[in-house]
Amino acid sequence: MMSENMKVAKQELVVQENGKKEEDETIETEKRKLGGMKTMPFILANEVCDRFVGAGFHSNLITYLTQVLNVPLIKASNTLANFSGVSNFTPLIGALVADSFAGRFWTIIVASIIYEMGLISITISAIMPQLRPPPCPTQENCKEASNSQLWALYICLLLTSIGTGGLRPCVVTFAADQLDMRKSKVESRKWNFYNLFYFCVTMATLTALTVVVYIQDNVNWGWGLGLLTIAMALSVVVFVVGSPFYRKVEPGGSPLIRLTQVIVASVRKRKVVVPDDDRLLYENRELDSAISHDGRLLHTNQFKWIDRAAVVTGDDMKESCQPNLWRLATVHRTEELKCILRMLPIWAAGILHFASHSHVGSFTIQQARSMDRHLSHSFQIPPASMSIFSVLTVLIGLVLYERFFVPFARRFTGHKSGVTCLQRMGIGFAINILATATSALAEIKRKKAAADHNLLDQPTTHVIPISVFWLVPQYCLHGVAEVFMSVGHLEFLIEQFPESMRSTGAALNSLASSFGNYLGTFIVTLVHQYTGKETNWLPDRNLNRGRLENFYWLMAGVQVVNFVYYLICASLYIYKPLEQITEGCKGTDVEFADETTLLDNSKGDGQTDRARNGMN
Repeated sequence: MMSENMKVAKQELVVQENGKKEEDETIETEKRKLGGMKTMPFILANEVCDRFVGAGFHSNLITYLTQVLNVPLIKASNTLANFSGVSNFTPLIGALVADSFAGRFWTIIVASIIYEMGLISITISAIMPQLRPPPCPTQENCKEASNSQLWALYICLLLTSIGTGGLRPCVVTFAADQLDMRKSKVESRKWNFYNLFYFCVTMATLTALTVVVYIQDNVNWGWGLGLLTIAMALSVVVFVVGSPFYRKVEPGGSPLIRLTQVIVASVRKRKVVVPDDDRLLYENRELDSAISHDGRLLHTNQFKWIDRAAVVTGDDMKESCQPNLWRLATVHRTEELKCILRMLPIWAAGILHFASHSHVGSFTIQQARSMDRHLSHSFQIPPASMSIFSVLTVLIGLVLYERFFVPFARRFTGHKSGVTCLQRMGIGFAINILATATSALAEIKRKKAAADHNLLDQPTTHVIPISVFWLVPQYCLHGVAEVFMSVGHLEFLIEQFPESMRSTGAALNSLASSFGNYLGTFIVTLVHQYTGKETNWLPDRNLNRGRLENFYWLMAGVQVVNFVYYLICASLYIYKPLEQITEGCKGTDVEFADETTLLDNSKGDGQTDRARNGMN
């Protein structure tokens, strides 16, 4: 009788397990239906509007500060650089919030609303006369904006910075979440996701620089900023409409806590000897499943002291047979920390790169304002719209890169993408040095024309008879450098960062720009302070009497030193090895995300967990 009851119970258990398995398969099937290319219009619409707003707002803000609020040039340039620094620092906070508990979807929603509040505020401040000083067309003896008027502006800028902090690191990674980013799938595509993404946002930038800047300069700032406010509101609506189609990856817990646990475990076991056989280190597929959807990180021999955290000792397990994560970490978690440590030197090279041209945009606008900008007798290019040449170069360059450069380079390198992202960044560094040198030569040419026509002391009343198109070569070279450096930098940070911290990786791209802007402000302040009054390189009002070309030569020299540093770091870098699980008919293939692909079908169910030292 008891035997029959046991049989019945066993059969019921089998039925329950089969039912649960079928339920899991149904859920997995439903998940597969989510995401994909059908979600891209909704997500990219949000990013396109964000970049449209950002370009239309930031590119001409130097004009708003100097021409509307009557702020001196150096103070205005430093204000913009500091504001840009804040805008590029907040993405780190937004990324940590998204990766830890909020998730990327809700972070994007909340950040978009805060961004919209900032735009509404700045539009109101541009419309209300009491929030700006009296007009000063001659730009001589002007009344500067009061502290209260400037603080009204600063609050608006702060709100947009907070909004940027949630959007910049999450939108690109949320878009990547919708696609299968496993190595085998990425290599089978005929297009590069990051090139496509960058093409879309650059097109938005081009539209802003041609339409919005023209309205700001020739209609009024109220209409120019109001158009941006409406665009951002529409982007929120479009993004929410696409919600039912999104694949929403659950956050895997705070990455900072995981990294801290690995460090603490390594310190606690500082006297433990790491075994020569890495197969003896602790692994747990179930524990890492939430943070390794695309595959677990494999063991590397760098930073061996971190491996101590994965050595199993007697006190590492709790009574529930679960590991005490403050004493024991899996190989995947130790490799997450190693990935970050390997990437930091490469990432740091971007700081000086961004510092070298953090103020170039502001100074170039002032140069363009003094030059002949007429395309016809009745139409002249707004100074801030000159950067469309850089944007157009990026758009054309991205297409040429995919269609011609990649196939050409592949003949010599054999690499699927033509060149690695590190090689792509290196080419961008080199071209940017040439662009900065070209800027110095253009400034020498501009000042010579001013001297030849006795216009050195008339910066606002007379236009120097030299075409503004002398500035085009430097814009084009900066655009080519961006095709290589900026896209390569973004791809490197997202692809080489641990999967569960992709938002943080994207935020580091902005953080490098943030540090670069602050460093650029520091350099500009020193140059302005210590180059004298009579021959100041960067004067407040009359750029014709300055030595801007010397500043450009200084920045070119800084970039040369940085380029040598980058080459050293890149030559020593090791790409992360990644185990990718691809479901076959009966087995599991394990691919390594380096130059070699290995196969391991030793276990048909794909379970390669190892809990050694008696912990099996």
